[in-house]
Amino acid sequence: MMRPLALLLLPLLVLWFGGLPSPGAASPARIKDLVEVDGVRGNDLLGYGLVVGLNNTGDSLRNSPFTEDAIVNLLERLGVNVTGEQIRARNVAAVLVTAALPPFARAGSQVDVTVSAIGDAKSLLGGTLVMTPLNAADGQIYAVAQGSIIAGGVVAEGQAETVTQGVPTAGLIPGGARVEREVAFDFTQVRNMRLALRNPDFTTAARIEAVINRDVGARIARMLDSGTVELDLAAVGVDQPARLMAQIENIEVDTSTRARVVVDQRSGTIILGNDVRISRVAVTQGNLTLRVEETPLVVQPNPFAEGQTVVIPRTDASIEENPGNGLAIVDNSVSLPQVVEGLNALGVSARDMIDILKSIKAAGALHAEFVVQ
Repeated sequence: MMRPLALLLLPLLVLWFGGLPSPGAASPARIKDLVEVDGVRGNDLLGYGLVVGLNNTGDSLRNSPFTEDAIVNLLERLGVNVTGEQIRARNVAAVLVTAALPPFARAGSQVDVTVSAIGDAKSLLGGTLVMTPLNAADGQIYAVAQGSIIAGGVVAEGQAETVTQGVPTAGLIPGGARVEREVAFDFTQVRNMRLALRNPDFTTAARIEAVINRDVGARIARMLDSGTVELDLAAVGVDQPARLMAQIENIEVDTSTRARVVVDQRSGTIILGNDVRISRVAVTQGNLTLRVEETPLVVQPNPFAEGQTVVIPRTDASIEENPGNGLAIVDNSVSLPQVVEGLNALGVSARDMIDILKSIKAAGALHAEFVVQ
């Protein structure tokens, strides 16, 4: 069953992509935006902590016993004896703290942290994270987090209704973690550096190799595969890898990517890449609407008569079919705007266009990778 939709997406796509270059022209990008340096990476950190100072929106300790245990342990470390006491505070919440330790982070530098409630807290708005150690996968503490939380939502509630906007049970602390341990990595000792492409492609990798060798003036770069370009620093006597990276990372390269059509069925969004091709194909489309209406009739006996009240079902069913616009010819397109213009001639909604694109792909006329999300 298909229902007509009022919103048409393809005219917007024509306006958005109409100014793109022709398929023969590539989009230049800097090398730093295309690759990652092998070995130069961040590390994920994780910690368990407490958020205090909440306005009666914290964990209910009966449903979150781990929060009470954490409070007791914290107070005992501070010299407060609460053994045997019953704590019923609602201004404390247990949270998981996550952060990413960037490459070359030095002791004393600060990184952002994300705080997420793990109990039944309603909101972290206005809370303060108590000092929380952050561990890496090796179990070592690399940073310590603390600070006021910037929550991403708000909750307003009354006796009969509750309104929630955003996600109030998660928040961010900008610069909330201070690095205490450095990751041992001496970049000056690197003699063979590998550049890993974020989107592997043989053409792009070959172009990166060519522009680096041309800019440096020596055959320092060598393409290993579609996702790796190796730099042989020892062969040309480079003793400062960081300075070399500063030289080559801003070189612009004409990129080349695979033709791709991305479809989000939940929102009806369609994105077509610039290299999408459609062979000559004829397309027709019509909407089929099935409508079922129930109008039950209540029948009662006459006054003072024997009998009982009954409900008689009454159903009205109908089928409406929109004949559509007939066959539309989509010619061999040489550019994305012409592809969109040809498909837009059908005058259908975005969700119907998703079905058309799937059918064109099944017919073998859509020459692109079809990604459905």
